[in-house]
Amino acid sequence: MVTQSVHIDTLAKIQSLVRIVNNYQGRFELISGATFVNARSVMGIFSLDISKPVQLNIYNEECADEVLREISATLN
Repeated sequence: MVTQSVHIDTLAKIQSLVRIVNNYQGRFELISGATFVNARSVMGIFSLDISKPVQLNIYNEECADEVLREISATLN
């Protein structure tokens, strides 16, 4: 598992994150406090406190570096 903090405080960032993770195989979770959701679910993400950075867990280590590069380039 690879973990990264991401800041997805706008609808555009949420949509970009969902689009990115949907291009890859594996499980992706977002965690805020004690709540975790599937990172492929826009509706699930809205149940999190997105005013602060959330933790992204990537359970496919083979593509994790590529996913993180794409997220970094898109969300920043």
